[in-house]
Amino acid sequence: MKNVRLVLGSGGARGMAHIGVIEELIARGYTIKEVAGSSMGAVVGGIFCAGYMTEYKHWLQTLSKLDVFRLLDFTLSSQGFVKGERVFRAMEAFVGDSAIENFTIPFTAVASDITQRKEMHYKSGSLFKALRSSMAIPTVFKPVNIGQSQIVDGGVLNPLPLNAVSKKDDELIVAVNLNSNIASGPSPRLEENKEKAAYLRMLNTFRSQILRIDSAAEDNIERLGWFDLLTKSYELTQDRLTELMIQIHQPDIVVNVSRDACGVFEFYRAVEIIECGRRALDSAIVGSRKETVQRAS
Repeated sequence: MKNVRLVLGSGGARGMAHIGVIEELIARGYTIKEVAGSSMGAVVGGIFCAGYMTEYKHWLQTLSKLDVFRLLDFTLSSQGFVKGERVFRAMEAFVGDSAIENFTIPFTAVASDITQRKEMHYKSGSLFKALRSSMAIPTVFKPVNIGQSQIVDGGVLNPLPLNAVSKKDDELIVAVNLNSNIASGPSPRLEENKEKAAYLRMLNTFRSQILRIDSAAEDNIERLGWFDLLTKSYELTQDRLTELMIQIHQPDIVVNVSRDACGVFEFYRAVEIIECGRRALDSAIVGSRKETVQRAS
């Protein structure tokens, strides 16, 4: 079976692994018949279906640590500490006014309507608006207002939207889980120039002075700043929801990327994380073949 329905999960900068998965699927002769994605999975999937994957990949690979820091326009807004204007302007340069219904490959971006307490599936209309909604991480980016509803990140309700694709008999469902509890491989150390060192100093200052609001520890237990605490809690919820979706919908192949592969905003590691996705797909395919042989015997 060479036809694939592809489901791309949420996970911040780890979503760059989706690029490696897509490229490796195509290199192996698979035909992607449909894509559904949540949050960063929606971004990569939507840009792929729109036909701008090459340009997007090249842009990611040129980002330095300082470039990423400059894209994060910090604010003290009560609805999010990153305005998102710079990030979304950069994203809009790739997707423009693309209409989802005109794509050759059907695409669905999943977001969460916290007012109506339900999932939103964008299958038509502006790709940019769909992706802006799907990646509005609560307390990080401001929600999107549509009528009386506030729309936030798709990962809140469905980090791996297996329910958004439909499978035929001659097709495989391939799901990419970016929150897997597996060990991440050793990360290659890149030489850091003065610009990158400056980024680290700025980011550490931001985290220590603004994000870490806990008082001195009263015991020997390491205390997390509120951002780290929020991130870890959110990832734990996504982990459980992902497990549930896999149990219910049982994809043919699950591609697992470690939740420790990189941080939420470490987009400067594009080359490494894209290759991580490529290797993860290879491992998943080898594993699925072994399982098939064992069942047959």
